[in-house]
Amino acid sequence: MRPDFRTPRIFLDQPLQSGAGIALSRDQMNYLLNVMRLAPGSAVLVFNGREGEWRAHLAVASKREASLTIDVQTRLQPTTTGPEYAFAPLKHARLDYMVQKAVELGVSRLVPVLTQHTQVARVNLDRMRANVIEAAEQCGVLSIAAVVEPQPFERWLREFPAGRALVFCDEGSESASPIEALCAHAAEKICVLVGPEGGFSDEERRNLLAKAGVIRLSLGPRILRADTAAVAALTLVQSVLGDWRGR
Repeated sequence: MRPDFRTPRIFLDQPLQSGAGIALSRDQMNYLLNVMRLAPGSAVLVFNGREGEWRAHLAVASKREASLTIDVQTRLQPTTTGPEYAFAPLKHARLDYMVQKAVELGVSRLVPVLTQHTQVARVNLDRMRANVIEAAEQCGVLSIAAVVEPQPFERWLREFPAGRALVFCDEGSESASPIEALCAHAAEKICVLVGPEGGFSDEERRNLLAKAGVIRLSLGPRILRADTAAVAALTLVQSVLGDWRGR
């Protein structure tokens, strides 16, 4: 079923089932009553990242108290998961953009990786999670991408799971066609890695290329900023190996 983008949609981190009543937080009340200007009885779509999407209706008890009553399920939870996305952290505004676009493009997990040339060492994980939820609410996404603690590049690469393809975006790659590079592999589990604006160090590049299952990917003749590279790489991967195939 196609997503409904006319009805307001919010994330609820609670079990969802027909007939359940769920109290709204102050922020949720403000969004539905003051921003969206909904009246009592109005329809609202809700999801929790686990049990699909449900239609509910709004009940207002007072200026400080409102709730939703769950009615019927409108969409089932997808059974497939998207690629993992690993990245060198960026400054706030560009990190916000990158997280939002990664969620829109269907990633299942966001992994900050601290490389030698990473310019930002501290990552606000709560802000990242808020951006994940906001993007999912606005774009009809049913899954909530996991946000994990930042990891040093060396440890992350050493502990990278066997059997998972690692798509390594390398500005030094000699591959003329990123599509051909991706078509040569058929892994079910994929991780896309985009480095910092200063690029990977020579040592990091050598360690990546020595790793089994690495797909070295060129993003074309231009040097892209890291947030642009994220969109380009995830679009390529979803088109060739991901859930865009056959659509």
